[in-house]
Amino acid sequence: MIKYILKRLMYILLALFVIVTATFFLLRLAPGNPFASERNFPPQIEEKLNETYGLNNPWYIQYKDYLIDAATFDFGESMKYKARSTNDMIAEGFPVSLTLGIEAMLLAIGFGVLIGVVAALYHNRFPDYLATTFAVLGISVPSFILAGLMQYFLAYKLQLFPISGWQGFSYSILPALAIALSHMGFIAKLTRSSMLEQNNSDYVKMARAKGIGKWTVVFRHTLRNALLPVVTYLGPLTAGVVTGSFIVEQIFAVPGLGKHFVQSITNRDYTVVMGTTVFYSIILLFAVFIVDILYSVIDPRIKLKGAKK
Repeated sequence: MIKYILKRLMYILLALFVIVTATFFLLRLAPGNPFASERNFPPQIEEKLNETYGLNNPWYIQYKDYLIDAATFDFGESMKYKARSTNDMIAEGFPVSLTLGIEAMLLAIGFGVLIGVVAALYHNRFPDYLATTFAVLGISVPSFILAGLMQYFLAYKLQLFPISGWQGFSYSILPALAIALSHMGFIAKLTRSSMLEQNNSDYVKMARAKGIGKWTVVFRHTLRNALLPVVTYLGPLTAGVVTGSFIVEQIFAVPGLGKHFVQSITNRDYTVVMGTTVFYSIILLFAVFIVDILYSVIDPRIKLKGAKK
């Protein structure tokens, strides 16, 4: 296990190096600069700003400096917001995004598994058809469309929830649902398929032959094995919740990190773009790493490659 963990950590460091390098050169190759939109800037001031942020240095000097800063988690000062560092913006916005993301993940996993289990238990009956329809709709409709529909019908028309903002738990329900619904549908389909496969296995047939109740068989036998595909999806789920929340946060005026990320791309704010990209990459890579470790916890029969047998 220790050997496997160390090996995966090395892969994570390599992946981060590739991400940092790709982000740096893609931003530098894009036309324009962070101060191009400031039409009233005299050339002397723009030149001074370029010098202050090191944009006049050769590309290899800028690249070397950024690698050192990224390795020490110092992502520098924002080029568009005076006296604002990227680290401060991450510290300010990420707790909000994290709260929204955790709420969306709990909704997606909890209701997705429940819907999938019900669909499998009532295979080819009305609950199964209803659950399948819900899952297909959830997967097919983009989160930003769902966000707009929920804002209009649930917030504006029925006035059940606030339309936008971030002033309490009630303000997080609609954006969390908008993010969670598509993932909920995918998890429901995964759980349903896996449950149907487990229901035809010999150990389940033996449990039923012994007279064990339907729900007891589910919770004691089939569900644990059926959750393996869901655990596999937790890595992409984390990515979807994090990246999918950017647009949803904008729609609901949630002051999360997604707002800073979107605005930094529009503003060509190099330091904020690269800082938030690296920060999110670290989270996503470690999420996938934790998922791999969870395999052996859920099913001890699985041997991690590189672990001691």
